[in-house]
Amino acid sequence: MKLTTELLLRHDRPGPRYTSYPTAVDFTEEFDQDRYGASLDSAAANVDGPLSLYVHLPFCEARCSFCACHVVVTKSKSVAEAYLGRIGREAALVAERLGGRRRLVQYHWGGGTPTHYDLDALLELHATILGDFELADDAEVALEVDPRVTTKDHLAGLRQVGFNRISLGVQDLDPDVQRLIGRDQTLEQTVDLHEAARRLGYRSVNFDLIYGLPGQSADTLGETLEEVIRLEPDRLAVYSFAYVPWMRPSQKRLDATLLPGTEAKFAMLAQVVSTLTDAGYRHIGMDHFAVASDELAMAAEAGTLTRNFMGYTTKRDTDVVALGTSGISDVSGAYAQNHRRLASYYEAVDAGQLPTERGYLLDEDDMVRRHVITELMCNQRIDFDAVGRRFSIDALAYFDLELEILAGAGGLVEDGMCRIEGNVLGTSELGSFFVRSLAAVFDAHTGHRPTDRPVFSRTV
Repeated sequence: MKLTTELLLRHDRPGPRYTSYPTAVDFTEEFDQDRYGASLDSAAANVDGPLSLYVHLPFCEARCSFCACHVVVTKSKSVAEAYLGRIGREAALVAERLGGRRRLVQYHWGGGTPTHYDLDALLELHATILGDFELADDAEVALEVDPRVTTKDHLAGLRQVGFNRISLGVQDLDPDVQRLIGRDQTLEQTVDLHEAARRLGYRSVNFDLIYGLPGQSADTLGETLEEVIRLEPDRLAVYSFAYVPWMRPSQKRLDATLLPGTEAKFAMLAQVVSTLTDAGYRHIGMDHFAVASDELAMAAEAGTLTRNFMGYTTKRDTDVVALGTSGISDVSGAYAQNHRRLASYYEAVDAGQLPTERGYLLDEDDMVRRHVITELMCNQRIDFDAVGRRFSIDALAYFDLELEILAGAGGLVEDGMCRIEGNVLGTSELGSFFVRSLAAVFDAHTGHRPTDRPVFSRTV
């Protein structure tokens, strides 16, 4: 890969991760519970359409200083348990609007730390939700776990009621790095929980790692990767550390002088890719890897991979309903985000209202651009003929300006990030590292976002 310092500095700039398009920064409070309700009513008409359900369980006993997730820190079980009843009420509100559309092809618990709760509370929550929804026979039923607080009883009980996928938060195994980020997690805790998941028959195990953390070096990262490869998880999500102290005040506790510089961080990314691909993993997307026999790897090979708020998936064109604080639904061409403040979320649900704080209704241009950006982020290419057929447009003409920017002097084609051959745009090996920058060319909202304050993390 021909990467110069100049190219790295030019393209490693703040930008969206494009978990959604338009991004959450573009959501507005003008989109309220009535508009979300209308989107659910519209989705109800598509009775046989695929449906995904995400449940956000935000409680943690302590906050890791690197974390940029929406969490609520408490050691009080009673405070956390009051939340579960509201999840059940919200599930009933949403199910009522969806009418007969209740069959889930994808069901995911995230956090926070879902296993902050004891097993009985989680089983009761699961039973409550399945009182309003049902699982398809081949549904993905997944949860995120923290090996420091998750017990083997947790895994056994949840496996018995249908959970079949699990994601372990690991981040880094070096004790010094862990100390700097406020996360004390032994290798033995990770190994024991992974082995228990395998024995219990979880058919897919993912590890979450992060590169670019304070105190990390090529040597410490290499040792973590070596230990992880030895355990043979099916999937790995290796995220670039998003240093966003303006959004997450807890990150102000980190010593910024210990963060790897731009070139060192990119070298870590290259190290991750080369180490994992040499070990037999396929680099399937921006920061995800899977063994060749995994369905994500096969979908990436076939060019059918897609992505939603729960990550990379093979479940295409699903409506996504989210329950709990900060959860973002993607239904009938609209995004709806729940209240982030716990008190506001409780107030709305207790009043029998959908707890929508803000959202966004996509127009026709947004739908076209969302599809194009998703194809780039998932399958590393855009077939403009296929885009034209899908949306009944002349796609090359539609994106004439964007293609001119890419192919012009100093553009991403010239820099070796992508190539345009006929009616197909594809990323290069180098460009796959900068796919967020490529996607940003097709983002029509860029000029309308605030520029007087930081918004996004850096792309590498």
